[in-house]
Amino acid sequence: MELSRARILIIRLSAIGDVLHAMPVAASLRRALPKAHIAWLISPPADELLAACSAIDERIVWDRRPFDRAVAHGRLIEAFRLLREAHALLAPRRFDIVLDVQGLLLTGILARISGAKRRIGVRERHEGGGFFMTEKAPQMTEPHKVRRYLAALAPLGVEHTDTRITLRLPAALAGFAAQFFAARGILLSRPILLVSLCTTWQSKAWPPERFVAALAALPETVQIVFLGSTADRRIIEEATAALQKAWRGTAVSIAGETSLLETAALMQKATLLLCPDTGPLHIAAAVGLATLSLWGPTRPTIYGPLHGRNFFIETPYPCAPCCKTRCPHGSNECMRAIETDAVAKKLREMLPIERTS
Repeated sequence: MELSRARILIIRLSAIGDVLHAMPVAASLRRALPKAHIAWLISPPADELLAACSAIDERIVWDRRPFDRAVAHGRLIEAFRLLREAHALLAPRRFDIVLDVQGLLLTGILARISGAKRRIGVRERHEGGGFFMTEKAPQMTEPHKVRRYLAALAPLGVEHTDTRITLRLPAALAGFAAQFFAARGILLSRPILLVSLCTTWQSKAWPPERFVAALAALPETVQIVFLGSTADRRIIEEATAALQKAWRGTAVSIAGETSLLETAALMQKATLLLCPDTGPLHIAAAVGLATLSLWGPTRPTIYGPLHGRNFFIETPYPCAPCCKTRCPHGSNECMRAIETDAVAKKLREMLPIERTS
């Protein structure tokens, strides 16, 4: 097998931020091996992001969510059937090399059933995916995920120093943001603060009432737009209504109204994003939007954006970071230790607010 023309499969099924963190792997492969065939095995909803990744030739979509549900409920026959479907999807493509940058037992199995003879994994503390690898990335002291994913290229002799993440949006979205904002009374001539207050990790959540209090301290010239999925709509609309009672400026919820790439297009026209450690943070950084993010159970030195204008407020709480999806104490004290006044102060510093003498 000639490496320059190899058929290479990247496996990183989810989540949004981690898929973006893995994009420099594809970009480095494309620069080093322009004639190789590069595919990516991905699960919804993160699969949409790969439409903006010019480095790959093929996006292979396999929805892991039914598999996860089947395993969680002990439906092993159903789980086995879903793996057979994945095998039918991968085996005919005859990959030479797999790069498993997720490191799960599931992704290890998928790498094995792909039929690739070379299977290279990252050195992550997960549940056994390494058993299915033929090679491993070198040991690293560097904590950040982007650099740890890139290390999987070392066994191939591919240079892997570029950590930039860039989303190139489809031309069809060129005028989307201006029309979308105009339809909701949002003016591009005034500051637009996007707010993403929901996260899939319960432990990363900053209380919605804290968001409302911090936002209500802003001048009314700032326009606030709440982002989120359809599943987040209730909590976001409640926060929007609470803010509208406490503040006379413009605040709207667009939860569930945009796709991931449409959200990225809105970010290109916005001024700043406020959020916890969550997927929209990394989309914003990839399209050049300034961000202010709040950190409790995780750390920006491991998961934060590496490029762009990004400011992090980290909890002072002593047990952080625990990297647990749910607070071991059940109280989310690390996120609650982030003060509302500190967030409001930093927002005022980062937003282009007119000040009167």
